[in-house]
Amino acid sequence: MLESLPESVQERVVEHLREYLADLQDELKWDSLFEQTQSQLVTAARRAKQDIVQGRAQPMDDEQL
Repeated sequence: MLESLPESVQERVVEHLREYLADLQDELKWDSLFEQTQSQLVTAARRAKQDIVQGRAQPMDDEQL
């Protein structure tokens, strides 16, 4: 099917497919990384909530970031 298209169009299609596949691989990588750290994120969130309840939390100062 692609063979019937002009070469310049074929090249654009191939480039588009390469970009699409690269984006999919990137998404899979991020999904995997998030999955590996999700329990740590939950633990950190629980600790932060507990610190707030116990009065140990301080407002974040954007100027110090």
